[in-house]
Amino acid sequence: MLAALCLICLVLVGLPSMALGATVLPQGPVVEHLRVKVPADARRAWLQAEEASWGPWLRRQDGFLGRDLLWDAEREEGLLLIRWRSRRQWLAIPASEIETVQGRFEAAARRALAHDPEARGPAGAANPFPLVHAGELEWLALTPPVEEEGR
Repeated sequence: MLAALCLICLVLVGLPSMALGATVLPQGPVVEHLRVKVPADARRAWLQAEEASWGPWLRRQDGFLGRDLLWDAEREEGLLLIRWRSRRQWLAIPASEIETVQGRFEAAARRALAHDPEARGPAGAANPFPLVHAGELEWLALTPPVEEEGR
């Protein structure tokens, strides 16, 4: 559901500019970015659910380049940066597939929360880690890591 909502939003956001004959959408790599509510004591459950559902599925998708899972302690939010070879490949994924994987994620999250006595997340909620924001970024460049002195 989360990813389907993201996909629908991005398609709708793109429609007005396409209808007006605006410049062609970027053909290079794009980064899907999602923010989800993740209470501090539910981080482990969130990561387990991500790896049990979205991780394996994403690795099988045409155009998938990788993803980063980050956590914002101040907002208690997870940030997902998902890199795609092209916007076209990313948006070609059927919404029905995304909904299926989202269902697996939510079930895995509820199981992980129920098994973690320290987690205070809503184990019975349909989606224990609700979407806060979804968007897309054009990937312009990758900065190589800085090498440490003495290495």
